[in-house]
Amino acid sequence: MSSQPLAPARSLPPAAALALAGTALLAAGAVENGRRARAAERATPPVGRFVEVGGTRLHVLERGRGPALVLLHGNGSLIQDWLVSGLVDRAARTHRVVAIDRPGFGYSDRPRSRIWTPAMQAGLIRGALHSLGVDEATVLGHSWGAQVAIALAVQDPARVRALILESGYYFPSPRIDSLLFAPQGLPGLGDLISHTVAPVASRLLWPRILDRLFGPSPVPERFARDFPVEMVLRPSQLRSAAAESVLMVPDAFALRPHYESLRMPVTILSGTGDRLLSHADQAVALHRQIPGSRLVAVEGAGHMLHQIAPDRVLAALDESCERPRTL
Repeated sequence: MSSQPLAPARSLPPAAALALAGTALLAAGAVENGRRARAAERATPPVGRFVEVGGTRLHVLERGRGPALVLLHGNGSLIQDWLVSGLVDRAARTHRVVAIDRPGFGYSDRPRSRIWTPAMQAGLIRGALHSLGVDEATVLGHSWGAQVAIALAVQDPARVRALILESGYYFPSPRIDSLLFAPQGLPGLGDLISHTVAPVASRLLWPRILDRLFGPSPVPERFARDFPVEMVLRPSQLRSAAAESVLMVPDAFALRPHYESLRMPVTILSGTGDRLLSHADQAVALHRQIPGSRLVAVEGAGHMLHQIAPDRVLAALDESCERPRTL
């Protein structure tokens, strides 16, 4: 046997050891975030049915009978936002309510082969409505969904009986969130961020997010109790939300020339205390640009009017149904 001493084990350089530890931590985070996403889907299964349009599957909830009402949720949200507010059940007493998970949210697909601008989403929703036999509808869009609602009205004015635009972003303005979310919207890097650090950061920031969404109004008890938070913190949904944040400003530029051409009844709902969007620079400015539009300002309310003031939203729906079309 050799009496030569064994060579000491070589240690990794500090930078390499730190990189290895970071990689292991990210991998563990991705596994845990995937587990939580699957658990969220088991706890909140699909509530509607699926409609396929051009190879893209949309999750659609239908309730009630009567004139059609199409609901398009905001960025980062899903059908349950409308359900938790009580708006679906209340509107379904007099309307056929069609609530749609927009591409990449809830249980709807978001193929990577397309850039999901409001116009692209409107084309998809237009196809879904055709498949569902909805030839004419009042369309209610909240926040980012308001841009999609406008794009749908521009593409297919005969199908849109009336527009209700809630807390929408209509005119370009500096948006720091567009810059912050830009890396998360990139291929590859965006997936890495969305599957590792984004869900953790979003959970930590959730109270501040709610304060921005609802403030200065308090968060309704039913929302705090029933809204499926973990569904919106899934990596796939966070990446879709980041992509839409990046698109906000260019999409407003693209839609702005079309506002004056809208001739169906248009109701613009806005909270004067909205902490995400300027009531004066967005809702009031749009009201001035759309001939015959009606502005409903909810004093002191924040961004989530269908949660904070559902009666005002339902009153706007009733009023829109009574106004004649001018097409």
